[in-house]
Amino acid sequence: MEEFRENPLKVEKISRLLRNFAIPSIIAMLVSALYNIVDQIFIGQSIGELGNAATNVSFPLTTICVAVSLLFGIGGASAFNLTMGRGDPKRAVYYIGNAATMLASCGIILCIIAHLFLTPMLQFFGSPDNVLGYAKTYTGITSIGFPFLILATGGGHLIRADGSPRFTMACNLTGAVINTILDPLFIFGFGWGMAGAGLATIIGQFISGCMAIYYLCHYKTVKLERKHLRPRWENISWVMSLGAASCFNQIAMTIVQIALNKSLTYYGALSIYGESIPLACAGIITKVNQIFFSVIIGLAQSIQPIASFNYGAKQYSRVRQVYGLAIRTGFIISILSFVVFQLFPRQIISVFGSGDDLYFQFAISYFRIYFFCTFVNCLQPISSTFFTAIGKPKKGMFLSMTRQILFLLPLILILPLFFGMDGILFSGPIADGVAAIVAVIMIHFEMQDMRNKEQRL
Repeated sequence: MEEFRENPLKVEKISRLLRNFAIPSIIAMLVSALYNIVDQIFIGQSIGELGNAATNVSFPLTTICVAVSLLFGIGGASAFNLTMGRGDPKRAVYYIGNAATMLASCGIILCIIAHLFLTPMLQFFGSPDNVLGYAKTYTGITSIGFPFLILATGGGHLIRADGSPRFTMACNLTGAVINTILDPLFIFGFGWGMAGAGLATIIGQFISGCMAIYYLCHYKTVKLERKHLRPRWENISWVMSLGAASCFNQIAMTIVQIALNKSLTYYGALSIYGESIPLACAGIITKVNQIFFSVIIGLAQSIQPIASFNYGAKQYSRVRQVYGLAIRTGFIISILSFVVFQLFPRQIISVFGSGDDLYFQFAISYFRIYFFCTFVNCLQPISSTFFTAIGKPKKGMFLSMTRQILFLLPLILILPLFFGMDGILFSGPIADGVAAIVAVIMIHFEMQDMRNKEQRL
């Protein structure tokens, strides 16, 4: 009992806790983004526009894997920390074990589905005929690594919940370094093209996944045994409810990505740009934006163990402190990203290969218009994760759906009917702005509710 009272999540200074969790979490998320960024750079330099379009078409499958990882990774971590905060470690360990089992099982299932339905899925994701061959080669190989990608990503959250954010960072960093070294060797040295990029990716994911498995077998806070791995519906349902917000946010991104690909292809064909230029540019810029969101999501995920434990222990002032500090930090990052996106779009897009004047014209417009509200884009993901962390998954789920499903998707479908390609570009900042307003309103009422609870203690 004495050990529980002295848990650093309850007594350590909030700024130090957040720094200790945030830095490794942000690095881990940035490294995860590098898997796609590095492939995009080398593919763009070796194959060009069609190769970049192919990775964009295959990207929804990656976001589906991340969605599953967050469902059981964030869900399992939140359930574990909330239960530990309430002083029940014997029950908490079952959430970790059940989450790990579901991560492994879902990874295998997704790998099988991807191989059985590869061609129709890629066509559904918006692949034109001249891109399909490249997409099939790349995705057919990367799908083999889905089980390890899911274990590494989801397992990282379970490891962070055990108070080891640096090991989570090491898992991702090791895989990314391997991928970065092998990419040029396989693509240029061996001349394997898209296949080489895919092989480099799955080798890195395999190493990261194995590291996560090793840690889970040597969990520190509690002892993970075989009996804890046997799935029980009451445990899995609670884990899924807590991870649903983050999961649905990723699924929403997948749905929007598919709709966006189809819209860009259709309206691109009706414009001076053609089918391939909008698809290739959007794919590159989406992955560049991933760098920004990786920092924000890493910051959001770092508050999870701190907020969960202290909310479970009814230390509401500490819960408010960690959210406030995270949001202030998020705003600084968002404003810096906004400035970079507005001032240096051509320089950024040039890193991913060359193109004609129309290619750069569209890329610059997409950067500056679609991401115009980047400066407020920290509010929705941090607030959504916060609601999940304090055991309010319905609010977290609703907030996670605001930008992508409730606002962005309808705008992508409706605005181009009146404004063509410009309608797609302006759908981004409108959705971002409205989602930020909704987040501010929901957080205001939640903070007031915590103050009322604090007064009743």
